[in-house]
Amino acid sequence: MRAVVQRVRKASVTVSGEKISEIDRGLLVFIGFSQEDSGKDSDYIIGKVDSLRIFPDENDVMNLSIGEYGGEVLLVSQFTLYGDARKGRRPSYSRSMKPSFAEPFYKNFIELFKNKTGLKTKTGVFGADMDVEILNWGPITILLDSEKNF
Repeated sequence: MRAVVQRVRKASVTVSGEKISEIDRGLLVFIGFSQEDSGKDSDYIIGKVDSLRIFPDENDVMNLSIGEYGGEVLLVSQFTLYGDARKGRRPSYSRSMKPSFAEPFYKNFIELFKNKTGLKTKTGVFGADMDVEILNWGPITILLDSEKNF
């Protein structure tokens, strides 16, 4: 499982011209699933996102987690995180979880995330053509990969 975590001043998702999710200061998390992912991968990514100390404390030092800071989270599925562009010019997505498995996995991930973190969490729409508007704060962008942990 891969996640690209961005600290944002605000972020939103629009589908077919309608804004469906919007957050203020917090984290935008693009999440991608591989065919090999399991609950262990979800637990790892959720724990890391919840505990990343990338928000400023009273001394303006990145020392607070999202929960300590009090921000929101926007979770957006993105199968292209498993795009492999090492050969040719068109990325291969053969390692990405197939949509029929990925959609329930994503929905389960959202519920686990909400239950384990207690954070105010909004989402994109699985499989939709989404416009994601981001005002990256920092910029701060962190790549998480559960495969690199085990």
